[in-house]
Amino acid sequence: MEIKLSFPADSPPLSVIAAAKIAGLPITTDSSLPSASPPTFLFSNGLKLKGTNVLLHYIGSMASTPHLYGQDAYESSQIVEWLEYAPVFASGAEFEKGCKYADEYLLQHTFLVGHRLSIADIAVWSSLAGTGKRWDSLRKSKKYQNLTRWFNSILMEYGAVLNEVTTTFHGEKGSGKLIAIKAKEKEQKGLDLHNKIVDGDVNGKGKVGSRPTSEVELPEAEFGKVRLRFAPEPSGYLHIGHSKAALLNQYFAQRYQGQVIIRFDDTNPEKESSEFVTNLLKDIETLGIKYAKVTYTSDYFPRLMEMAEKLILEGKAYVDDTPREQMQKERMDGIESRCRNNSPQENMKLWKEMIAGSERGVMCCVRGKLDMQDPNKSLRDPVYYRCNPKHHHKVGSTYKVYPTYDFACPFVDAIEGITHALRSSEYHDRNAQYYRIQEDMGLRRVHIYEFSRLNMVYTLLSKRKLLWFVQHKQVEGWDDPRFPTVQGIVRRGLQIEALIQFILEQGASKNLNLMEWDKLWTINKKIIDPVCPRHTAVLEERRVLLTLVDGPDVPFVRIIPRHKKYERAGEKATTFTKRIWIDHADAQSISVDEEVTLMDWGNAVVKEIRRDGDGNVTDLVGVLHLEGSVKTTKLKLTWLPESCELVTLSLVEFDYLITKKKLDEDEDFLDVLNPCTKKEITALGDSNMRNLKRGEILQLERKGYFICDAPFVRSSKPIVLFAIPDGRQQSGL
Repeated sequence: MEIKLSFPADSPPLSVIAAAKIAGLPITTDSSLPSASPPTFLFSNGLKLKGTNVLLHYIGSMASTPHLYGQDAYESSQIVEWLEYAPVFASGAEFEKGCKYADEYLLQHTFLVGHRLSIADIAVWSSLAGTGKRWDSLRKSKKYQNLTRWFNSILMEYGAVLNEVTTTFHGEKGSGKLIAIKAKEKEQKGLDLHNKIVDGDVNGKGKVGSRPTSEVELPEAEFGKVRLRFAPEPSGYLHIGHSKAALLNQYFAQRYQGQVIIRFDDTNPEKESSEFVTNLLKDIETLGIKYAKVTYTSDYFPRLMEMAEKLILEGKAYVDDTPREQMQKERMDGIESRCRNNSPQENMKLWKEMIAGSERGVMCCVRGKLDMQDPNKSLRDPVYYRCNPKHHHKVGSTYKVYPTYDFACPFVDAIEGITHALRSSEYHDRNAQYYRIQEDMGLRRVHIYEFSRLNMVYTLLSKRKLLWFVQHKQVEGWDDPRFPTVQGIVRRGLQIEALIQFILEQGASKNLNLMEWDKLWTINKKIIDPVCPRHTAVLEERRVLLTLVDGPDVPFVRIIPRHKKYERAGEKATTFTKRIWIDHADAQSISVDEEVTLMDWGNAVVKEIRRDGDGNVTDLVGVLHLEGSVKTTKLKLTWLPESCELVTLSLVEFDYLITKKKLDEDEDFLDVLNPCTKKEITALGDSNMRNLKRGEILQLERKGYFICDAPFVRSSKPIVLFAIPDGRQQSGL
């Protein structure tokens, strides 16, 4: 059924037009309605629908995009609430109030409803975009950072559609004229963002080695035709070093209105498994990577074998049975193999032995016949195929021979229509090999684009080395909080938003760079601090009882906010008693007759201090002085009531796995292992912590930020909280 959208020329319904395009609903437009008329759908069967929200509801219901109007009745109801609220952003008097409300809401939400784009996001985004310069000035002022982050993320994801809509239909306020956004200006903004990702010039100040804007284009890229691939090997979990590659692929795909595919480079059955495939997809989802499809290099094994035979018959490859160590030495010295000039027929005979996995075959490999005297050693007859009798996670025992990455990658890139292959600059010397192999194969040339590799201090990113920790039970698994894997750092309390921001801000052009973890955790703190609830804990060891002589004989409870500046964090119940627990370290620092502040209660004066034979404080006696000023006290103490309702906590802190910032090239990581990477401390926590959920982040006041790894089950089993670094390096406990 054909649909025509009619509206007044001076007030085009941006949200309806944008929603229809994103939903894949074809409509024609007509701007002939009188001013103040509601937008209207005219159907080819004569039916009509009127009103912005009614049209948006229809689009959401008919969308090919899943869950655009919510995945259940609750989400649909939330969308209705936001649609009713959206006009606030078009109201002069209410505009700032609306921005403030949405900004606070988006502190802990990626989208307005649920975990994906909905009609609500489109409606509010369009309302903001429709205000023109007013919203632009607020974006530049950074007054509403969460709202700006949300606005920009939607623009980055759906920029092609949204820019087309605003370019065509964005009415300049008060003029009634249609205006266009300058294409050059948009293009320049995209290039500037790219500079930040690739060159690290995040402050707008040129750095030594930064490239000019004119050089950051993908070579010969055409809008709508760019196709990229993120190709992890399924031999481990995704780590922070891979994240930059994944996010950079997504950035270019969005910028050029192209697509990313995920390809598992599964050419080594000895290291790979279905477990790694499953978890890599999970990690890619966590990063928010939008991909067109998933493929496997193993899908192309038959065609790769055909290509290997073709090259053998053409004299561009040969079978070599030289022992591996001797072969490596000959390559380094530029010495040709004695098998290099064997006839194609002899090579084919040995190739068949390899395919069969025979005793003779397993001694051989296939090598490309390139140039053994080339100064670039990657061109000195690289290995194309090896025998491997191991079971493959996807194709089982079908094959006894497997292609190397160097052989498979240029072939599959070309066959899958990849236009640009993004590779870190550590592979620079292998680029010539990549192009030469494609040339010998007679395939289309794929452009290589290099970016700088991300390295972190005190961190091992080699999957082989990380596997050693897993196999030797030095960590719990690939998601251990000490690991640099995406699952590990998220389990330790890192927000994905912080990781993305960190990667966008880290710099240093194509040079390998060593980054500090403190910077990443500082960004993370800025995200979690404004929203995470506050709770109280007292370390169990040598805790001290403070008796308040004039304290309440009968305990009473007050309901107070979990976060004084963030209402949505909820409330907690605090019990006030005559006897309270405080930390031993706090008790040791108190003097007789000193006035202290008991947080969330008021002041008290300590009248008596009792110590044991070693001088350690064992008990305190004091009186309340609630009329006292908190400004006059030196010590602000966290405390817990003496109560059987308290919960037991296990507070866990982690350290780096190695003790050296950066390993030397030939240094063995086993020589710099950190002997103590995990410390557990038992504490008591307020009773409200029984309601914590796994993955929930909180702040233990005066002790730092934590993430709940094991929630309350029963009194005999502690709640496990992992300490979240905040960028200050020193321990909070």
